[in-house]
Amino acid sequence: MNLQTAVATKIVKLLHERNMTRYALCKKIAMSESSLKNIIDERYTDIKLSTVMNIADGFDLTLAEFFNDPLFAKENIECE
Repeated sequence: MNLQTAVATKIVKLLHERNMTRYALCKKIAMSESSLKNIIDERYTDIKLSTVMNIADGFDLTLAEFFNDPLFAKENIECE
């Protein structure tokens, strides 16, 4: 899987685990709903680390905590 897919999957997983809506996350991090939808729908080909940091912060996670998931294991991510 590519990095965009892994990030999108992680966001959906966290939303579900925390019983949080996309709207609530967007309000918390001051991101438009359309931007978050585009990330989840993998319409962005290059997601910025600062964006992931902002999203992780919305879940009260550090970047290390956000990326501490088998989704992001080296063998699971395709490098282009």
